[in-house]
Amino acid sequence: MSLIAAYLYSDPLLESAPDPGIWGWEVDRIYQDLGSRQQLEKLLKDCQGNSPEEKFTYLLLRHWSDLGDSLQEIGDRLKLLTDQGVQVVAIEQTYQTSQISQTSQISSNPTNHQSTDLLHLLQEIQASQQSRRLKQGHAQNRLQALPPPGKAPYGYRRGQDRYLIDRSTAPVIKEFFEYFLLYGSLRGAVRQIQKKYGKKISATTGQRWLNNPVYRGHLAYNTGEVITNTHAPLINPEEAAQIDRLLRRNSRLPPRTASAPRSLAGLVICGECRSTMTITRVTKSRKKGEYLYLRPRSCGRAEGKCGAIAYDAVFRSTVAKIAKDLPQAVAGVNLPNLEALKEQITKQIDRNQEILAQLPALVTQGILDQETSNLRAYKLRTAISQLELKLAQLPPGNLVAIAQNVTLPQFWLDLSETERRFYLREFIQKVVINRQGEKWSIELEFIFYTKPD
Repeated sequence: MSLIAAYLYSDPLLESAPDPGIWGWEVDRIYQDLGSRQQLEKLLKDCQGNSPEEKFTYLLLRHWSDLGDSLQEIGDRLKLLTDQGVQVVAIEQTYQTSQISQTSQISSNPTNHQSTDLLHLLQEIQASQQSRRLKQGHAQNRLQALPPPGKAPYGYRRGQDRYLIDRSTAPVIKEFFEYFLLYGSLRGAVRQIQKKYGKKISATTGQRWLNNPVYRGHLAYNTGEVITNTHAPLINPEEAAQIDRLLRRNSRLPPRTASAPRSLAGLVICGECRSTMTITRVTKSRKKGEYLYLRPRSCGRAEGKCGAIAYDAVFRSTVAKIAKDLPQAVAGVNLPNLEALKEQITKQIDRNQEILAQLPALVTQGILDQETSNLRAYKLRTAISQLELKLAQLPPGNLVAIAQNVTLPQFWLDLSETERRFYLREFIQKVVINRQGEKWSIELEFIFYTKPD
C-alpha cells in the first residue's frame, strides 16, 4: 500500500500560510510549518519509526528549499528520506531526487561535480537561498518600520532608522505640491519648479510624487503595504486628502484641460453631436478685449454643423442652473451617515492602537516572544494605515452646506477663474448644451447624482 505525505513550509515574514489542499493528489498526512521546522523534524522521525506497512512511499513538497535554510541541510534531510525509501517530489520544480541528494556531497567542494547539470542545479539552489535570505532581511526591516533599501526619495535623505527631510531639496517638493493644490495642474507644477528652481522632471515623475506616500509621512513597501506616520511629512493630511480629490477629479477630464485657464474647459459637450466643446478666443483689430466662444471640437453632422456659442452666456446659464438644480440633486443623494462612519473607523483605529501599546508588556511577561510581537505589531500598523486611508477618502460631511453656498450667484461673481474651476469640477461632471434651432438650454450632470432613466 502506497502512503503519501505532504510537507508545507512558509515563512510568515514573506508569505501567508498556503492552502493545505493545493496538491491535486489524495494525501494521507499533511505536515505544515510556519517559520520554524518542528513538523519537518516530526516527519523525519515518523519516516524512521514507522513499520513497513505504515511507511510513506511519496513525500510532496512545493520547493526543495522547504527542507532547509542551507544547501547542506537540504541535502542531508533528503538523503535521510531517500535512505528510508521515500520518493520526494517537488511539485513546482523539476529536479530529480537523486540530483538533489548529490548536492550535499559536493557543496563543500563544488569543483568535484559529476556533471554540468549538477553544477547548474547547485548554483540555482544557492541563488534561491541567497534570495530568500535577502527577502527575510527586508522583511525584518518592515517589521521594525525601517525604510526600504535603495536611495531615499527626492526631498529626503536616509537617517539611521528613518527618512530625514533634506533641507536643500525639500523646498522643491513643497513648491510642486503648493502649485498643484492651487491650480490643479500637474504639468503646470512641473513647469513651475523648473522655472523657479531649475529642477527638470517629467510629468510621469510628477504623477509619482503626487501619489507617493513618503511625502505624506508614510512608508510604502513593494508588498503594497503602507505604514503611516514613520517620518516627518512634507504635506499635511488635509493637503494629501485634497490632492487625492484633485487627482480623482482630473482623471474624469479630457487631456490637457485640468489646468486650462477657463473654468468650463473640459466640462461642456454638445447635446446634438456629442462632441466636446473647446474654447476659442477671438479678438478684433484696433479694439481692446477679447471674445470667447465654445465650439464643437469635431462635429459629426453632415449638414447644419453645430455652431459656436458665447462662453459668457454659457457660464451665466450654468450658474443659474446650478442654483436651481443643485439643492434638489444633493437632497436626492443617498449619503451614508458620515459622522457615524467616521466614529466607527476612529474606534477601530483606537482599538488597534491599544493592542499595539500592550505588546511590549506581553513580551516582558513571556506571553509573546519578540519575533511574534514584531510580526503582530507590523500587522496592526498596516491595519491602522488602511483605516486611516479609508478615513481620509470619505466625502466631506458638510456637502449640504457647501451646496447652499454655491447656489448663490454672488458667490461665483466673487471668485477668480481658478477658484471657479475648482468648485465647478467638485460638483459637475458634464455641462450639456441642448439646441432647439437658434435657441439652446443647459443640462447639468452632477458627479454624485445619476439622472433616472
